[in-house]
Amino acid sequence: MATPTPIPSITALAAQAKAFKALHTPGTPLLLANVYDATSARIVGSLPECRALASASYALAKTLGIEDEQLTLEQNLALLAPVAAVARELNLPFTIDIQDGYGDRLEEVIRRVITELGAVGVNLEDSHHEDGRVMEEGEAVERVKRALKTAAEVGVPEFVVNARADTFLKGGELEESIWRGKLFLEAGATAVYVFWPFNKDMVEADVKKVIDAFEGRANIQPRKASQVQTKTLTSADATRLGAARVSVGPQLYHATAAALKAAANEVFGV
Repeated sequence: MATPTPIPSITALAAQAKAFKALHTPGTPLLLANVYDATSARIVGSLPECRALASASYALAKTLGIEDEQLTLEQNLALLAPVAAVARELNLPFTIDIQDGYGDRLEEVIRRVITELGAVGVNLEDSHHEDGRVMEEGEAVERVKRALKTAAEVGVPEFVVNARADTFLKGGELEESIWRGKLFLEAGATAVYVFWPFNKDMVEADVKKVIDAFEGRANIQPRKASQVQTKTLTSADATRLGAARVSVGPQLYHATAAALKAAANEVFGV
């Protein structure tokens, strides 16, 4: 059995974080195909186009047969350990979905993902993990600052926070999430992910409005055409519109599940 690659030194992680942050370039975005276990991490990470690995908490939770909001910190970290090992082996930056940062454990979470997993970035939501309530604006902004302050204290000052703005998802107007996103960027976030409601079309003009409002420092999630989505929005579209980051959340997990079901149906002659 091969010896696992050790977690890099803090100095090495600081350098990797700086390089990872530099990959967030408007118009030449960092493309992230979010993974959820060692196998998906190795498949994605071995592709020549892959420049970093990212996790998706929803997909991780599904591997345990639970919902995203039920995933505990300890479960999240335990599931991420083999993914982090693959990232280290392939010498790829690793960014972790930490949901809302687990309440008052935020500082602990940041320290642990750096020192225990070798992560150089996180996705941080502004709605509460347990009940879905959107945080007060001041609290949400302060949590971005707290995450970055903790990372700097650990020795990784260029740590990447991708801040998620959920007010649009939770029934507010798009402008509310844009306003919050600007505050997150002012607080030090590298990029902002405006979570689009599942029942609203991601019209290209509105996506462009988000990207322009953030001066390109937006994380866009592609979406396939559906009864809701009138036109497919691709990674190439997000690139053309000037985004700095593209991620797919649990889309690879859903694609894998669909392929598994189709293969199983063949076995059963369906």
